[in-house]
Amino acid sequence: MKLTEPSLLLDENKCRNNIAAMADKARLHGLELHPHFKTHQSQRIGDWFKEEGITSITVSSLRMAQYFADDGWEEITVAFPVNVLRRDIIKELCKKLRLNIYINCLESARYLEDKLKRQVGVFTELDTGYHRSGIPYENQEEIAELLDFFHQSEHLQFKGFYAHAGHTYHVQGKEAVSKIHRETVERLNEVKARFSDDIKIAIGDTPACSLADDFSGVDIIRPGNFVFYDLVQQQIGACSYEDIAVCMACPVVEKRPERNEVIVHGGAIHFSKDMLETSEGQVYGKVARLHDQGWGAPEAGCYLKSISQEHGLVKLSPEQMEKVQIGDWLGILPVHSCLTANLMQSYISLSGRKVTMM
Repeated sequence: MKLTEPSLLLDENKCRNNIAAMADKARLHGLELHPHFKTHQSQRIGDWFKEEGITSITVSSLRMAQYFADDGWEEITVAFPVNVLRRDIIKELCKKLRLNIYINCLESARYLEDKLKRQVGVFTELDTGYHRSGIPYENQEEIAELLDFFHQSEHLQFKGFYAHAGHTYHVQGKEAVSKIHRETVERLNEVKARFSDDIKIAIGDTPACSLADDFSGVDIIRPGNFVFYDLVQQQIGACSYEDIAVCMACPVVEKRPERNEVIVHGGAIHFSKDMLETSEGQVYGKVARLHDQGWGAPEAGCYLKSISQEHGLVKLSPEQMEKVQIGDWLGILPVHSCLTANLMQSYISLSGRKVTMM
């Protein structure tokens, strides 16, 4: 393939294998897999999920829901606290498919019940320990008040509770992730038991969906990052380097052999500013040598050390420094593939084909 600027390479085989593995796991545990498409944002990649029998998906915005609705999906859940100002889009989407939204407060529920003319599915997010969004699971009075409103509503069809255990991203290893997972599911089911058995329980974090073995009490999983994985997931233990399905290709534009560093065209506007704290210091990506079949494992002692808007400062081992020339390409595995993909807005397959996004 001929590249001239920073490009996000996509290994289709790895990506398809990741999709198949999660679909198999869902089937094994009797779960509905409603994958979160915020990571890849591509109709073409979405088609690979259809080949695994997936019919229901999750997105992060109504705009994204519109994009995937045009590709024929039967059911879409917008996994973000509903923006009532977009009520007209909600109405339009309800005409095309089964739409689910997140309503976490009574004020939003009252507003939409008054404005909507069609029925929409509703999940309520519970905060089980991540402390981002959602009703604290202990707040039974607030939950009861909201569910009472749904039961009397003409247009808001309550379907279940959801929790995103984002704190699994702050631990490492299967045991630590599974502990948070068990706690999350127990808290969701504790709330469910106080209201009705006819309530679905959904979770969504990739570490737990990848590592946990027990999904008792869970009906739906909504992971997203697993489609590509990244260095965060590898550090957690949710995947291996070989599972990471995307890699940034960045051209070398300057060499600083006196400090074993090169400058690449690849900065914050390509990677985001997500980084890992490692024994080597702050790491914004790890260098993997590119080859005809894709890329290899990260090179020891080679990593993206710092970034500004367009610049990337790469630390190399002395051995790699001797090999690199101006105009060479370095493969750099991203810390956070969701943000990298969102910034790049398209992929280049290993066969050289462009894969578009929304």
